[in-house]
Amino acid sequence: MKMENPIFSLLLISLLSIFFTKTIADIVTLNVLNFGAKPDGKTDSTNAFLTAWAAACDSSKPATIFVPQGKYLVKQAHFKGKCKNRAITFQIDGTFIAPSDYNVIGNSKNWLLFQGVDGVSIHGGILDGQGNGLWACKASGKNCPSGATTLGFSNSNNIAITGLTSLNSQMFHIVFNGCKNVKLQAVKGFASGKSPNTDGIHIQLSSDISILNSKISTGDDCISIGPGTTNLWIQNMACGPGHGISIGSLGKDFQEAGVQNVTVKSVTFKNTQNGVRIKTWGRPSTGFVKNVIFQHATMINVQNPIVIDQNYCPYNKNCPGQVSGVTISDVTYQDIHGSSATRVAMKFDCSKRNPCRGIKLEDVDLTYQNQPAAQASCANAAGTTSGVIQPTSCL
Repeated sequence: MKMENPIFSLLLISLLSIFFTKTIADIVTLNVLNFGAKPDGKTDSTNAFLTAWAAACDSSKPATIFVPQGKYLVKQAHFKGKCKNRAITFQIDGTFIAPSDYNVIGNSKNWLLFQGVDGVSIHGGILDGQGNGLWACKASGKNCPSGATTLGFSNSNNIAITGLTSLNSQMFHIVFNGCKNVKLQAVKGFASGKSPNTDGIHIQLSSDISILNSKISTGDDCISIGPGTTNLWIQNMACGPGHGISIGSLGKDFQEAGVQNVTVKSVTFKNTQNGVRIKTWGRPSTGFVKNVIFQHATMINVQNPIVIDQNYCPYNKNCPGQVSGVTISDVTYQDIHGSSATRVAMKFDCSKRNPCRGIKLEDVDLTYQNQPAAQASCANAAGTTSGVIQPTSCL
């Protein structure tokens, strides 16, 4: 047996030690406590976070903004690019608390907004929007603020969010607008099933997005997919309560970017209003939806497991008597199974002017009240089927 050279071994250990020490030294750590943040849930720590961000943004080395355990009261915070640094990490061991008075941020579009940033990561943490008061105000019919999105990213690239929890958002929990190359993993969003407009994750005008291994329980869409979304991958999700995963609503504007290359895979919907839905306004539009796959979905007591609604017209304003201009094509439903809470488990209500085409049903098995008595409804839809199809296809 050949003996190792002890000098070589010592040299290797020394080199590795220098490498790891240098790597650690090359990362700047910014503890928000050193910038004046107070983990008591009462003291306004907004400026402390913004000052820490400014230091990280201006750093020539990768920077970590460290948020220790505790509760931090934060009012509206706008984290702006363009930064010298393209490797900023928020390591959050604590909880961000929005003001209990919903009027403080209620007229802001966003509570926490990242704009024009590149290479930002968020690991861990809880964001508590304290939206209960605003939901109650809206339920009472009073004149209330519209509410703020908890976490927004605008015109930003190379974003990673892991292990983040959003609680009781006033409006949407997380929004991406005009972003590219985004990965969310192990994200949670919770709000009352009766909370209005508390979509878990909303995406629009964005590309190359993946959402993995996450759980959303809110009063609105689990994930809503807006105009201009391309190359979206959703996998291993739990949704419910809420309104399910929705493409749309689309077609509100005449000139509108389309949605394409969307995969929704291995999702469980429990006690949701919808399962997988495509929704468009019943009015002229240049928008479109194409190349969509809904695969391996489990429905548990879902009111509308599979639905395309191209006659969306809230409050019957600005669209009665019109038809949707959004074209829908090449949508595949593969291995969709479980229980419908209503008799019509599959509904394709498509545009008279632009009928749905290229709809594919493969191995769909949906029951109603645990009986094979579910029904399908079709209008202006054409496609193909293969495998077991229950309810019987109307395509």
